[in-house]
Amino acid sequence: MPSEKTNKEKLILDAAVSLFTSKGFVATRMEDVAKTAGISKGLTYFYYKNKEDLFMALTKKAFDQFKDEFRDVYRSKGKNGLEMISELVVRIPAFAKENQVYYDSILNFLDLMKKYNNPETREQIDPKTLASDHFQKLLEIHHEPAKLGVMMISQGIKDGSIRPELQPEITFYTIWSMIIGYEKMMGPIDYEGKEIKITPSNWQPGFLKLLQDMLKGTIQAVKPSTVQGSLF
Repeated sequence: MPSEKTNKEKLILDAAVSLFTSKGFVATRMEDVAKTAGISKGLTYFYYKNKEDLFMALTKKAFDQFKDEFRDVYRSKGKNGLEMISELVVRIPAFAKENQVYYDSILNFLDLMKKYNNPETREQIDPKTLASDHFQKLLEIHHEPAKLGVMMISQGIKDGSIRPELQPEITFYTIWSMIIGYEKMMGPIDYEGKEIKITPSNWQPGFLKLLQDMLKGTIQAVKPSTVQGSLF
């Protein structure tokens, strides 16, 4: 049975997700979260020190759920490494669509890490964020989904579905960056006023096939044949 503390934390997080979705992070106040959760403002501050701490808690939950997506794919039976990666290409955009606030918080954290890893820009991060216990936990666990992705690539190399000369870590992070870009471009390509003839329905299979061909190694550069010209 979940404890009362766990139930209260879930109520607050669920309220935060709802408000961040409808109003955005900046416009949402802690008192709004408390009211939506049906608990006192003081109790809300008891569980989360401030809005930044609450957002880091939300981000931690997002990474936990994101990891579950990877783990489900990795544990699926009867799939080789290439098939696992192919399933991720479908599941990650679906996760983003169904859990937009969670997915956005993951991308926000990746941007945050760029600042955190550079001593010159770390000071730009809100001190309330750095002081959050949830932020410290995120520093420890945010690589876990990627570790599973690297294992999928390694499995593919082992079972022969992915070409053997690829380096697993570099390959997975390259693929993940492609998937992030793929998901971000869904909006622009779905816009009806564009001149480029591409839609989500024909882009997904094309993106997937291109990715599979890259991993299998079926894309090969063909050197153009030299045509010997003659003046006579």
